[in-house]
Amino acid sequence: MADGPARPHPHFYFPASGKPVGYTAHAGGGGGSAPPQRDRATHAQQLTQVLTQVVAAGETVLANRDPQLASGTPGFYVDFILPADQAGMVDKLERKGKFPIELVSVQPADEHHVAATVFVPESQRGYYLGKVEAYATKDNVKEKTLEDGTVVESRTPRNERLVASIETARLAVARSFYTDATELFPPPTTQAWWEVWLRKGTRSRFEAVAQLLAVTVRENVLEFAERDVVVVHATAEDLGRIIANTDTVAELRMARDAPGFFMGLEGAEQRLWSDELADRLEPCNAEAPAVCLLDSGSTIAHPLIAPLLNAVDQHAYDAGWAVEDISTLVHGGHGTQLSGIALYGDLTDVLTSVGPISVRHRLESVKILPDHGANDPDLFGAITAQAIARAEIVAPLRPRAVCLAITSLGNHWRGRPSSWSAKLDALAFGRDETARLITVSAGNIRDAIVASDYPDRNDIMPIESPAQAWNVLTVGAFTEKTVIADTSFAGWSALAAVGDIAARSRTSVSWDRDWPLKPDVMFEGGNIGVDPASGHGDHVDDLALLTTYRNIGDRPFTTTGDTSAATALGARMAARILAERPALWPVTVRGLIVHSAQWTPAMTGYLGTINRANLVRRYGFGVPSLARAIGSLDNDVTMVVEDSLSPFKMLGSKAVSDELVVHELIWPRERLLELGGTVVELRITLSYFVEPNPGERGQSRRHSYASHGLRFALKPADEKLDVFLRRITSEAGPRPPKRQGSDAGWTIGPQLRHRGSLHADIWEGTATDLAERNSIIIYPTGGWWRENLAQGRVGDRARYSLIASIRSAEGVDLYTEISAKIAPEIPIEV
Repeated sequence: MADGPARPHPHFYFPASGKPVGYTAHAGGGGGSAPPQRDRATHAQQLTQVLTQVVAAGETVLANRDPQLASGTPGFYVDFILPADQAGMVDKLERKGKFPIELVSVQPADEHHVAATVFVPESQRGYYLGKVEAYATKDNVKEKTLEDGTVVESRTPRNERLVASIETARLAVARSFYTDATELFPPPTTQAWWEVWLRKGTRSRFEAVAQLLAVTVRENVLEFAERDVVVVHATAEDLGRIIANTDTVAELRMARDAPGFFMGLEGAEQRLWSDELADRLEPCNAEAPAVCLLDSGSTIAHPLIAPLLNAVDQHAYDAGWAVEDISTLVHGGHGTQLSGIALYGDLTDVLTSVGPISVRHRLESVKILPDHGANDPDLFGAITAQAIARAEIVAPLRPRAVCLAITSLGNHWRGRPSSWSAKLDALAFGRDETARLITVSAGNIRDAIVASDYPDRNDIMPIESPAQAWNVLTVGAFTEKTVIADTSFAGWSALAAVGDIAARSRTSVSWDRDWPLKPDVMFEGGNIGVDPASGHGDHVDDLALLTTYRNIGDRPFTTTGDTSAATALGARMAARILAERPALWPVTVRGLIVHSAQWTPAMTGYLGTINRANLVRRYGFGVPSLARAIGSLDNDVTMVVEDSLSPFKMLGSKAVSDELVVHELIWPRERLLELGGTVVELRITLSYFVEPNPGERGQSRRHSYASHGLRFALKPADEKLDVFLRRITSEAGPRPPKRQGSDAGWTIGPQLRHRGSLHADIWEGTATDLAERNSIIIYPTGGWWRENLAQGRVGDRARYSLIASIRSAEGVDLYTEISAKIAPEIPIEV
């Protein structure tokens, strides 16, 4: 998934900004969217004016067609902008018949709207104006007969579902057809390789015009039911001329050649691509953050690895082992493959990009898999600890994200801690040393993949050890790869749909409900091809991620995938966040990654068949975005708090709860009140690390494993802060009467979100309500620090990160009001 366009504003950071308050818990007890509401006359008038301008502009385009280039049905393209929750209405923009209006593409216009592009034949240029006129002047009349015989008449505007769903319209230009990451769109006169998606039956016309413009078109063509796809070398201006003069183009993307293209090249040809990328590389300095890869070693001689891996940062768990990736066992080469992913992501994207490639993080490689034989499984926790120590001794001050894409065989843990997972929790917690950010693979299904079993089999194959660790970032795999270009796989199809879980990714659906929600997030892990003859799945290069290959004498590239690749991508994102803000706590980086995640439409599409708990246990909190993790928008503002509290204290000979912390965040109250009943969104993520206490004695109780728990509570709109405090802690005064009704509006809810050591949820409600909900309380729950007095942990402080984002409709500026309230007392950190 693309990171999305850069966000112009830094988040707001508030270190140690909470107000501690004594805490004692009180004793005992405890279908499709409707069309937007429009002013009928005003909306019709506005759309009539806009569409009249669009038609006039379209007529100008038609009048200016180049006779040498013009071909096909004369017409022009129009972009319609609709609210995202009305995206289901885009099909109603089409018109069937002799001169059809065709919907050619739909893509996000921003986070709250979609843009639908349609081709309008010249003969139908007044079609939408007619729809709006009917909406303004005519009614649909329905009659209903009551029990007493009375006939009741109801009237609704004609075409209301369509017309009310349209925000505005504009004449489409070349960029309108571009469905890739917007930051990759090249300057108008820059030559680049493009994927051009053509309307069915128009390829010959497109190729003829391309030839006239001296545009290179590759021979290979992908043919689908409604589209043909060709790859061309052209400028955006060239494509704009083709769009203006023909009816051929439906969609544009940058030509990320499928991995199969590169894998089909001879070694010498691959090296040309590798050398070209190495020449464009702008590596970072030696002090930059790093991905610390624990695997089979790496190949430092690789031209794409050498600039970002120093020899002093190449280690082995056993001092007698070679540090290079040389094993002939099944895991040989795995570390080099993940090295490329951790540094560059999918090389298919990077190789076909234009201009310099700046990499702001480094690689550390620690071999933990032997070249011969196998490690004792009982020692995996110790091996992991010693491996991390190797890297830390050499560069103790370097921020790093540890990447562990190795899991143990077997399904027997099912959420219960193992010695390996508990050691990871201890390493992340960092008692008496530094805390650590560790990304861990959820594990892969190793059995044969059968298309008919998907995705049900994912739900019954539990996440493997050590990915059940509470404090790590557990990474599952999803995919956006569905196109098979290799003609040797003609007839094959991709198993997973765009945005769905990768075929081999494991889940926690089968875990006991009390264990943490895992995976935390999902990254690209590639897809599986399905043989139509057998229904069995198999590896197809086009559906995998392109990466570095250890046998550079043969060739520099190979393919990889599954949760290993996804985990390397997760560690890469963490390192990129640290490159922006190297002083962030590991617990904050984990929180930002999860906070930035969103479920794809394919994921939420299952809500009719699985419950929300299983949705989270299958997909975690969704797919993260680097852009959302590090930047805010005018209308989507994130505040980050790093703070701590004392969960427990001694009262006589007994340990009791000690304090909670009140965070009164800088809210854009005035602007929210102006918005009134407009629906807004508040996203909250609470991230902290627990100190583990593994053992079978208390495994049936989740808190026996964790040192402590933390919870967040959002102040209701109809309560003052002092009343809210009295509701949570008896030290603030008598408990107020029970509130009427429930705290509705949460996506996940407290019954589900309070598992593990990371809690995230989304609240939706009116802006008026949110204006008064500016206080968040963090309070402790029980754990072994309180119960096991002999360990002497009572009085220890617990760090946490609280991340809150307010999101409103596009065009609403929340950021400026928050900035004004903060400055100059609290500087905005960049």
